[in-house]
Amino acid sequence: MSRLDSAIRRLKAQRSALEWAVADLAGCPGPILEIGLGNGRTYDHLREIAPGRDIYVFERRIAAHPDCVPPADRLFLGNIDTTVPVAARMLGPVAVLAHIDIGTGEKPASEELVRRIAPGLDRLLAPGAIVISDQPVPSWPALPPPEGVTPGRIHLYRRPGIGPSARGAKSVAPSTSR
Repeated sequence: MSRLDSAIRRLKAQRSALEWAVADLAGCPGPILEIGLGNGRTYDHLREIAPGRDIYVFERRIAAHPDCVPPADRLFLGNIDTTVPVAARMLGPVAVLAHIDIGTGEKPASEELVRRIAPGLDRLLAPGAIVISDQPVPSWPALPPPEGVTPGRIHLYRRPGIGPSARGAKSVAPSTSR
């Protein structure tokens, strides 16, 4: 598979997972965490599909399109090992969705980074929160990917606890035509 085809499949999987999660969490109050802003594409998409939700962004340094930079009061700028504990003290366990896209381009380093920050994210996630990650996260129960998305292309998890599926919301990723 070409790198272009791989990127297209990754972006489609990301979009499908984000849209499924936002629908699954409809009616559940709480903010969204965007861990890794990059150029701002997924942040911009989250603003569109989850209007009215606060989105807190974690980024080492801003390199996003100017239209995709979050307001200063929702931006945790700096090293993730430092900003996640600060955010946990400020916000507490309130986030219903976390999207983690912090791949470094080096698989072992990316996987280690996600493993390292996962315990801190636990202090930001509400019980039943959904986590979408570009890397595997061994500390949370896995969810199946949306239909049509190759397993391992993107990783979905639900933080243990009473969450949307316990209240009758759809808990299996739906089919997607994308």
